[in-house]
Amino acid sequence: MDATKRTVFLGLGCLLTGCATSTGTVVEGSLQPRHFRFVTVIEQTAPGPGGWREACVHVPLRRDTGEVFMCPLGIGMPIQVTGSEPIPVELAQRIAANCANLAAQTVFSSTTPVTALGLACEEFRSTLTTALDAAVVGSRVRQQCHPATLPFKSKPGKP
Repeated sequence: MDATKRTVFLGLGCLLTGCATSTGTVVEGSLQPRHFRFVTVIEQTAPGPGGWREACVHVPLRRDTGEVFMCPLGIGMPIQVTGSEPIPVELAQRIAANCANLAAQTVFSSTTPVTALGLACEEFRSTLTTALDAAVVGSRVRQQCHPATLPFKSKPGKP
């Protein structure tokens, strides 16, 4: 097995199990629903679509060289969309975590030891936006976090 494939398999294994390895580029642990601390920034004032929640997660991307890049994710999600009931916070957290982990698998499976971590973060953010919007129409992911959110900052090596 060549080094790139080994790095990909070890990185995915790390992502799925929450461990850290000493090869390639990895995300330190998998994201859990509790990491997405949603706060309501626009109240839902009437029945039907409306309201808005935000969460902030800083995801550490690490190389075996010791390089660490914190990838900030400002996640926004409507409280209710057309044709559905309001989304409970716990469900919003689960959706965000599932989408983030799937986006990480997609993006980081194609990174190489020379991929710039900042670019990998941007691609991760873009892929997560696509996944979240498919799950909850109108959701978005930005580089900046809403000022009302309390960022979850995982320390490298501690998911």
